[in-house]
Amino acid sequence: MKHYILGTVAAFALASAAEAQQRVVIATITSPTSHFGLGAEAFFDTLEELSDGKFVGEQAPAGQLGGERDLIEGLQIGSVDMALISSGPLGNFVPEAYAFDLPFLFRDYDHARAVLDGEIGQELLEKVNEQNLVGLAWGENGFRHVTNNVRPVLAPEDLDGLKMRTMENKVHMAAFTGLGASPTPMAFPELFGALQTGVVDGQENPVTVISASKFWDVQKYASLTGHVYSPAILLASPVLFDGLTEEEQGWFYEAAAAAVEANRAEVNRLEEAGVALMRENGMEVTTQIDKAPFARLAEEASYGVYTDEYGSEMIERIKAVE
Repeated sequence: MKHYILGTVAAFALASAAEAQQRVVIATITSPTSHFGLGAEAFFDTLEELSDGKFVGEQAPAGQLGGERDLIEGLQIGSVDMALISSGPLGNFVPEAYAFDLPFLFRDYDHARAVLDGEIGQELLEKVNEQNLVGLAWGENGFRHVTNNVRPVLAPEDLDGLKMRTMENKVHMAAFTGLGASPTPMAFPELFGALQTGVVDGQENPVTVISASKFWDVQKYASLTGHVYSPAILLASPVLFDGLTEEEQGWFYEAAAAAVEANRAEVNRLEEAGVALMRENGMEVTTQIDKAPFARLAEEASYGVYTDEYGSEMIERIKAVE
């Protein structure tokens, strides 16, 4: 009888521990080993350590829970715990964030990171929080480049008539219209198949995404236009976050900082290694491009989309950041 009681007590203790442990899922649209996936893993490692194992993590990668706009909507209603996504669809919910999508606005990675980590980035996270979302930190997707299956893109006229997949983002679409392409907004999980079947001729993404998605299997030409810097954002559902204690929320913010560090480190690595990887896998990569004519046309077509509604103050503030 004594052994039975001890066994029951042990089983109850194990069950209680299991019940106390909380699983947190981070959704992404990229592979689990991508720059987003590595950011998610760094978040989990840090959160589990800070919480002494109370919180454990799991990825839902590769669009398992939907495209990025779907993920934002899922966060708002609590069907998604967390998501690490590009900022592209965010402007549909926080219009001020469209400023980040203006072409040729950021000078380089140092400039972009200084903006995101500073006063402007914090202001926009607060705007995010007003939309039934919790913005934990700005991560990174990288500078976006053009790929296609028709011809090398060396000048804006090479984009004439190309069906280019863009994010569901009015600034991006206006920019590509101005460059002569035919922009086709499409959720990312649909993109590989659309390239494979010729529904679209090309797409634009950072080297990180091109590599993680193995777009060389369905795209022949890559041109390093660097036309838009693409931030990422780590979001949590208020349904999850508001149920945490103040201490637990602090753990989430610390884990988010670790996620950003790992995410940006992988972007740095792929910026160095990605072009060689693309070439090794059969892509024809053009690295030396005169960006001035691209910038002139893209800016003429897209800046008004933002400034007509929100003015130019945010643009000037971003340009002024050193």
